[in-house]
Amino acid sequence: MKKSYDDGKTWSESENLPEGILGPIKNKPELLKNDVLLCPSSTEHDGWKVQMERFFINKNIWEEKPAYVDHASSFNAIQPSILFHKDGSLQILCRSKEGWIVSSKSIDQGNTWTELQALNLPNPNSGIDAVTMKNGKHLLVYNHTGTPEGKWGGNRYPLNVALSDDGINWKAGLVLEKQEGEYSYPAVVQSKDGKVHIVYTWKRLKIKHVVLIPAELPEHNISTWE
Repeated sequence: MKKSYDDGKTWSESENLPEGILGPIKNKPELLKNDVLLCPSSTEHDGWKVQMERFFINKNIWEEKPAYVDHASSFNAIQPSILFHKDGSLQILCRSKEGWIVSSKSIDQGNTWTELQALNLPNPNSGIDAVTMKNGKHLLVYNHTGTPEGKWGGNRYPLNVALSDDGINWKAGLVLEKQEGEYSYPAVVQSKDGKVHIVYTWKRLKIKHVVLIPAELPEHNISTWE
C-alpha cells in the first residue's frame, strides 16, 4: 500500500499489507462514515470467496480479520462492487461462475453481510463494476449474457449499462458495445462534475474510456435486452 496526502501528486513508500489482508480486488474501495475505507476483496485459491476488509484511516490500522461474505454459499463469487443505500445500508454486487450477478447486504457498515442471492441479471463469468451516483441511483456496467450449461463462461459482449433505484430491480440503460468481441473488466466512477466515467478492455487490444451524463441516460424494461 502507498498513501498520498496531496491528491495523488506524490506518494509514500510501499508498505506490506497485514497477513490475510489483500486490499481491493479489481474494484475500487469506498470511504464510509468515520473515515473507514472499505475494500471489496475476494480469493480464488480455495474456491471463489468474497471478503470485505476495513482500514481505519484515523488509527492507521487494518481490521484484524476481514468480514467474510457467506463462505458456505453454493455461489462461487469474486470481485465485489459496493453500493450505498439511502437508509445507510450497503450492498455488494459480485461476479459468479453460476451465470448470475449475486448480491449481499450489510446494515452495520460492512461488519457483517447477508447470504449471497442471485439477481435477475445474467453474468458470463466476467468482471463487473457499479457505482451509486449523486442522484441516489445505482449504475452497473456488465455483460448482459449468461454462462451456458457446462461452459466456464459466456460471451463478453454486448457490454451494457443498467440503472436501479434499489439495487435489486434494474432498468436497461445503454449498450456500450454490441459487435462480436471481448469487452470486459469495466471500472466506473463519478467525477465531481457529476459525469460518469467508464473504462474497459476493448477486444483485448485497447482500453476504451466512455463519459456519460446521468440525466441523459434512458431507462427501459430490461427485457428489451433478452
